[in-house]
Amino acid sequence: MQFLPHCMFFSSCLVVTTTAFAPSFTVVNTNYLYQTFVKNPLRSVRVKSPFLKASDDDENESTSKKGDNKAMAFLRKVGRVGGAANMDFANAMGLDESPSGGTKSSYHEDGFKNVRKAKSAYIPCTTSGVIDDVTEPFPFTSSGSQWMGITDRVMGGVSNGSLSRETVQGKNANVLRGEVSLENNGGFIQMATDLALDPGMDPFVDASEFDGVELEVYCEGADVEEKFNVHLRNPACDRQFSSYRATFAIRPGQWATVRLTWDSFEGYGPGPSVTPFVPILRRLGVVAIGEAKSIVLAVGKVGFYRVI
Repeated sequence: MQFLPHCMFFSSCLVVTTTAFAPSFTVVNTNYLYQTFVKNPLRSVRVKSPFLKASDDDENESTSKKGDNKAMAFLRKVGRVGGAANMDFANAMGLDESPSGGTKSSYHEDGFKNVRKAKSAYIPCTTSGVIDDVTEPFPFTSSGSQWMGITDRVMGGVSNGSLSRETVQGKNANVLRGEVSLENNGGFIQMATDLALDPGMDPFVDASEFDGVELEVYCEGADVEEKFNVHLRNPACDRQFSSYRATFAIRPGQWATVRLTWDSFEGYGPGPSVTPFVPILRRLGVVAIGEAKSIVLAVGKVGFYRVI
C-alpha cells in the first residue's frame, strides 16, 4: 500500500493537490465517504463533491448508483478500500508541529483493517500509561488516537517517507521509512499522533503523574548509533513549528527501550523557548531530523512511565 502522491489527510478530510506545492486544494470528507460507501456499500445516496456529479432530487435510482460506483472507484484509487490500501506520504506536505497536517495511513501487511472501535472501548493513555502497544489495527493506537506521517514539504523541503505496520525481528511495530533531505531548508520526516481520546472535548491530556516517555524502538543504519527525536506539544506550543524536543540514540539492528524524562525536553520556537515544560500534552511525534540520510525506524510500543 503506497500513500497517494500530492495528497494529505487532515483529520477527517483528504486534501488533493495537482502539484506538490499547488496553492489551491480540493477537500473531500473521507470519513463521510467511508461511512457511506465502505460501512454501507449498498446504500444509495447522493453526494456533492468534485468527484461526483450532484444529483437532483428528481433523479432516479440508477443515477444514484452511478454516483456510488464513482465514489467507490475513488476510494479504491486512494487506497481507502480494496487491495490497493497501501499508501505513503512521499509527496505529502505537513507541518512538523502543526495542529493539522500530514497523512494518515491505512496499510497493514495483512490487508485492510482500519476499523475504529467506539471511543468507550479505548482506555485513555493517561489512565493506562500506554499510548500505543500496536494491538489495534493500523493506523489506530491502542489509546484510540491515530498515527499520521508528516514531511518537511510544506516549507519547501523534499524529504519523503512511508508509514506502515510490520513485523520486525518478531515484534509488531509501526515502521517509518524514508529519505531525509536538507535541500531547500528542509530536513525531517516523522510519525505523530494526537493523545486525547476525545479532542473535541479537550485536546490535551495531563501526564503529570508520570515521569517521562518510554519507547521500544529499532532502527537500521550504517553508523554505530543513530539519533532520533521525540517532539511533544503542549498549550505553550501555539505556533506551527513550536515544540519540546528530546534526542535519543540507539544501536542499529537491535531492539532497545528508551526512557526520556520530562526534564530532558527542551523548548524550541515561540512559546516553548521561554516557557518551562509541563506535561499537559496534545501531540507526540517520533522524528528523524537534521541529517540527510535514509531512515528505517520501528516503534513497537510508546507510552509514559513512572519511577517506582
